Amino acid sequence: MLSHAFLARTPLAVIVIAQLFGTSLWFSVNGVGLALREAVGLSESDLGLLTIAVQAGFISGTLAIATSGLADRIRASHLFAISAVLGALINAAFIGVAESVTLAAVARFATGLCLAGIYPLGMKLVVSWTPSHAGAALGWLVGMLTLGIASPHLLRGLTLHLPWQWPLLLASLLALVAALMIFKLGVGPHLPATAKSGRPWAGLAAFRQPRFRAAALGYFGHCWELYALWALVPFLVARELERLGASNGAQPWLSFLVIALGLPGCVLAGKWSRQIGSDRVACIALATSGALCLVYPLLSSASPWLLLTLLGVWGISVIADSAQFSALASATAPPERLGAALAMMNAIGFGLTIPSIALVTALWSSQSLAVIWWLLPGPILGLLAMRGFSAHAIAINNRG
Repeated sequence: MLSHAFLARTPLAVIVIAQLFGTSLWFSVNGVGLALREAVGLSESDLGLLTIAVQAGFISGTLAIATSGLADRIRASHLFAISAVLGALINAAFIGVAESVTLAAVARFATGLCLAGIYPLGMKLVVSWTPSHAGAALGWLVGMLTLGIASPHLLRGLTLHLPWQWPLLLASLLALVAALMIFKLGVGPHLPATAKSGRPWAGLAAFRQPRFRAAALGYFGHCWELYALWALVPFLVARELERLGASNGAQPWLSFLVIALGLPGCVLAGKWSRQIGSDRVACIALATSGALCLVYPLLSSASPWLLLTLLGVWGISVIADSAQFSALASATAPPERLGAALAMMNAIGFGLTIPSIALVTALWSSQSLAVIWWLLPGPILGLLAMRGFSAHAIAINNRG
């Protein structure tokens, strides 16, 4: 077993690996989506509903821990560990209710509730250990979130000739390992382990800060695009494989690759942020993914290889800004309410993922690539919001 002394020497590595393992629960059902369509007759809309259920659970959970003050009153490592254990059990229980769309949606909603104790608390744990390099450290964290979300496709690829239940069970096992790692690590020295009191809706107070508000609005635009694109990736990959006349067996591997490319994107963005600032990196990444939103449907008849290459570029850019928005929010939120502020920002941002996922999954069969244009308002509005962040920074510098 890993000793506490070893864990304390490598806190960032422990947190990001635990984040990878814990967030493998997020898209665990999407990884076996094609198999579920064949085994229990789920449609694209049903799969979209299950994805939305996870998002709704995550939003409800983040609102609950933000408004109750639990994000700052309970030791972050304990809340993370409890959430990961419960999430693992519920994710495994999905196997028994998969044939009922209603019960399956309830199980995915409950999984989302548990994820609310993993992702925002992971951000708080990172800041508690490495506050001076939050942009780079959160780049690793969000990169591992991306890899965690991609991992169900990898697990499916590795178990392609086994029943569809196997990837779900493996994801649950990884979440249990994550719980153990974080429980042993504990909270870093740079933030209080708990807050003495939790005022309801304390997280909203951070929105009074103009720079936090601008960063949060930029994050909201990013969220509108991100998860809807990730939900579309299996369909986009399958479209190009069909045009190539290739086997569907390659679909899980390519879907994993497209999403997993976000990991190096996040890490490189984190390193770059130390040179030019998190705000500039976030805007460049958001502008790149926004340009792809605009251009990709116009190339519907282009070479499948070109579209798959662009999809890879999109996989890199669409998530590269996420950690930078979180770093900007962490730097401008009240330290004593950091957990609540990040949880509230996450809740609102993920709330915006529900209509975007619903739109693209419901309209895919009728609009095909044209559904991507429904994602374009997110990057546009996010970039407009970030103008306020830069303008306020200039005003502060001028006063100084």
